[in-house]
Amino acid sequence: MKITFLGATKGVTGSNFLVEGAGKKFLVDCGLYQGRMEEEILNDKPFAYDVSSIDFMLLTHAHIDHSGRIPKLYKDGYRNPVYATKATVDLCEIMLPDSRTYSRN
Repeated sequence: MKITFLGATKGVTGSNFLVEGAGKKFLVDCGLYQGRMEEEILNDKPFAYDVSSIDFMLLTHAHIDHSGRIPKLYKDGYRNPVYATKATVDLCEIMLPDSRTYSRN
């Protein structure tokens, strides 16, 4: 198993981890970077992986630093499942349209 830490490693925002093993790739969280401008600029950068190669995503909870880049993930082509608790899904339905990465296009 290989885990690549792609966010929330030198700070507390932008949680995003890629897990690879047994022929599968999945994400744990896909959060916004928040704080200083240097951090927030990271929200617009391309993902460090091919989003179409991800089999599924686990969302640990709805905080925007864990969920806020999911709209960008979708915009960039991700169409596989996102697994989360019902409470997390309910909150994300309210929060993600306000995310700066959300787009109706």
